[in-house]
Amino acid sequence: MSQAHQSGFISHLIELRNRVMKALLSILLIFIALVYFANDIYSFVASPLVSSLPENSTMIATDVTAPFFAPFKLTLFVALFAAIPMILHQVWSFIAPGLYQHEKRMLIPVLFSSIVLFYAGIAFCYFVVLPIVLGFFTSVGPDMMTLSPDISSYLSFALKLFFAFGVAFEIPVAIMLLCWSGATSTQSLKEKRPYMVVGAFVVAMFLTPPDVLSQTLLAIPMLMLFELGLLLAKLYTKAPSEKEANE
Repeated sequence: MSQAHQSGFISHLIELRNRVMKALLSILLIFIALVYFANDIYSFVASPLVSSLPENSTMIATDVTAPFFAPFKLTLFVALFAAIPMILHQVWSFIAPGLYQHEKRMLIPVLFSSIVLFYAGIAFCYFVVLPIVLGFFTSVGPDMMTLSPDISSYLSFALKLFFAFGVAFEIPVAIMLLCWSGATSTQSLKEKRPYMVVGAFVVAMFLTPPDVLSQTLLAIPMLMLFELGLLLAKLYTKAPSEKEANE
């Protein structure tokens, strides 16, 4: 490796380190701003469960440290989710100098839509999926049973669903990038539609808790987003080739 190449490689590593530090700093600053409201944030996230509990039932903490660490952990994840635009901005700033102009014009809306879709997935989970799933599970069971969910267990359950739906809603972006890069085509994906149906339920089985209801509520939106991704990919994959021909 020549001295010039070595110097360029080191400069890229330094820039990568700076970008990572800025991303971590944005998470830390948001966390510091939110940590005072940790209990309020947990109450907000737990409200779908609390509203579904039978009368006179409450949540409990089976670990003496759970009342402190559960809201603390949730606030850290909220800071991470809230910092995603800043994190992606740092990623974009790092890779953008190496892209052609038509690639930048293509990826900027993709980057923006990926942020919107991730938040849309979390919102869909909170406002639609959690009330349905929790309403069902808190309404079944023996009459002599007293339902008192543990705050740490519920947090793990909710975070897993939030992450699953946030990632699943990125399907249109993934399809657009795959078709745009030439790794596959919309026609090829259409021909594999029956396999996608099976695959959606298999993926949902791994991403969600082990119950059929939440798996179905994830698999169906995934299939709808797959169809949306095919439609958008059909429109977007034409644009780069036309621009390349003009440049």
